[in-house]
Amino acid sequence: MRSYLSVWRLPSAPVLLLAGFAGRLPSAMVPLALLLMVQQQTGSYAVAGLAAATYGLAMAAMAPVLGRLADRRTPRPVLLVQATVYPLLLALLVAVVLGGAPTAVVVAASAAAGAATPLVSGTVRALWSRVDPRVRGTAFALDATATELVFVAGPTLVATLAVVAGPAWALGVAGVLAVGGALGLAASAAMRGWVSVPSAGRTSPFATVLAAGMPRVLLSGSALMLGFGALEVAIPAFADHAGSPGMSGLLLALWSLGSVAGGLWFGARVVSASLPRQYRWLLLGVTIGLAPLTAASSPWVLGALLFLGGTAIAPTLTVQNSLVGALAPAHATTEAFTWLSTMATGASAVGAALGGALVDGPSGVTGSLLLAVAGAAAAVLVTLVPGRRPSSAPREPIAA
Repeated sequence: MRSYLSVWRLPSAPVLLLAGFAGRLPSAMVPLALLLMVQQQTGSYAVAGLAAATYGLAMAAMAPVLGRLADRRTPRPVLLVQATVYPLLLALLVAVVLGGAPTAVVVAASAAAGAATPLVSGTVRALWSRVDPRVRGTAFALDATATELVFVAGPTLVATLAVVAGPAWALGVAGVLAVGGALGLAASAAMRGWVSVPSAGRTSPFATVLAAGMPRVLLSGSALMLGFGALEVAIPAFADHAGSPGMSGLLLALWSLGSVAGGLWFGARVVSASLPRQYRWLLLGVTIGLAPLTAASSPWVLGALLFLGGTAIAPTLTVQNSLVGALAPAHATTEAFTWLSTMATGASAVGAALGGALVDGPSGVTGSLLLAVAGAAAAVLVTLVPGRRPSSAPREPIAA
C-alpha cells in the first residue's frame, strides 16, 4: 500500500488517474452505445456492427498520427482541439442516426467521430513513463488496473442509460466524460512540465514501430489481444449455449475483476527480474490461466476460472507498458503508446471476427476458447525471437 501512496502523492497523480479514467470510458462506451442506437433505428445488426467497427478502426488508425503530432511539442494543443471537435462530431453522429440517414452517411459520421476521439490513453501512459523510475512500475500498475475498471464500468453505464433513457444519452454522457478527461490532462501540472525532445532529423512514419525491441513487444501484444478478442466472443456464446445468456455480462466482469486484483497485487511488489523476462513469464502465466477455460462445464465454473486466469492480465499489461516506455525513442513516447493501442485494437477485432466464425462453425465455443489460448501462446513465442537490443539512452523523468 505504501508504494501506491507514493504514486498518489506525486503532484499530478490524482489528475492523471481520475482524468485518465474519465477520458478512457468513452472507448468502452461509444462502440456499444452506437451499436445499440443504430440497431434500434435500422433493425439491422449488420449495419450497427459496421458503424461500431468503423468507429473503432478510425480511432485506432488516427491515434498514431495524432501521437506523432503531440510529441513534436506537447499533447496539450491536440487534446484541446479534440475536446472541442469530438462532442460536436458525436452530436452529429446521433443526429444522423436518429434522422434515418443512409448507411453510407452513418458509417462516414462514425469514422469522423472515431478519428476525433481524444488522445487520452496514449497521453496518460506517456506522462507516466516520465515519472521517477522508482515508482514508475507501480504507476503503470495503477494505470492498467484503471483500464480494466473502464471495461467494467463503461458497458455497465451504457446498459443502464440505454434502459433508463436510451442509447443516444449514453453517447452524450460519453462525450462529456471525454471532454472532462481531455481538459483535465491538458491543464495538469504534468503537462505543464512536459519537455519535448527533438528528433534527429526527418524520420520514417514507422520509425517508432521499428525501434529496437519495439516489434517484439507490439507483435506479442497483438497476438495476446487477438486471443482476448476471441475470448470476448466465446464468453457470451458459452453463456448462451448453457441456457444462461444473462450471465455473459457477469462473466466478463469477473474476468476484468480478476485482472484488477492481480494488477493491484503486482503493483505493490518489487521484482528484481528484467522487464523482458517478467513480460515473458507473465505471458506464460496468461496462457496457463486461459488453458483450463476449454474444460469449463458450466457458466459458474467458467466464471471462477476467468477470475483466476484474469489475475495475470493487468500485471502483463503493466510490464508491457513499462517496456514500451523504456524502448520508445525519447522524442516519440506518446506515438509509441498509441501504436500499442492501435495494434491491440486491430488484433482484438480480428480475434473477435475469427472467434465468431469458429463459434458458428463445427468447433463451436471450444474452438474460440482454443484460439484464445493459441493467441497467448503465440505471444510467448514472439518474445523468444531474437532481435536488436535497444540502446540504453537515459531519459529524464518529470514529476507527474
